Amino acid sequence: MRKIAAVSAVAVALLANGLVGTGLGSAAAAPADAMKPMSLYPPSALVISVEPGTGDEGASVQRAVTLSCAPTPSGTHPAPAAACAELRLAQGDFTALSASGAPRICTKLWNPVTVRAEGIWNGKRVSHVQTYGNSCMKAAGSEAVFNF
Repeated sequence: MRKIAAVSAVAVALLANGLVGTGLGSAAAAPADAMKPMSLYPPSALVISVEPGTGDEGASVQRAVTLSCAPTPSGTHPAPAAACAELRLAQGDFTALSASGAPRICTKLWNPVTVRAEGIWNGKRVSHVQTYGNSCMKAAGSEAVFNF
C-alpha cells in the first residue's frame, strides 16, 4: 500500500510540473532555440598555417594556429581578438584583407611563403590559399590574421 501511495505522489508531482510523457519536460515550455539541431563545429573556427614556397612543392608547415571567433575570440593565434575583428571587417573574405597601419616597404626578393586558412566562417566552409613573394609582403597583406 505504501508503494502505491509513493508512486501516486510522484505521478501527481510529475503531472503538476508537466514532465509526464516527455522525459525531460513539456515541449511547449522548451525554448525554440533548444529544439534546433546543433552543429558539430562552432560558427567560426579556422586553422591558419604558413609554409615556405609556393604551396605546390609539398613543403612542411612552418607554423599553424587555431582561431575561433564565436562566441568569443580564442585559439592559439597570438592576437585572436584582432584577427577576428579583421575578418569580420572583411566579411570573411580573405582576399579583401589588408594591413591598415603605415605602409610597409618590402624588397622584391623572391622567397615565397604560402598561407592557408581552412575551416568554418559564420557557419560556412572556407578554404583559402595565397602565396606572397616573401614574409614582408605576407605581413603587409593583413594586420593580424596571417601575422603569427
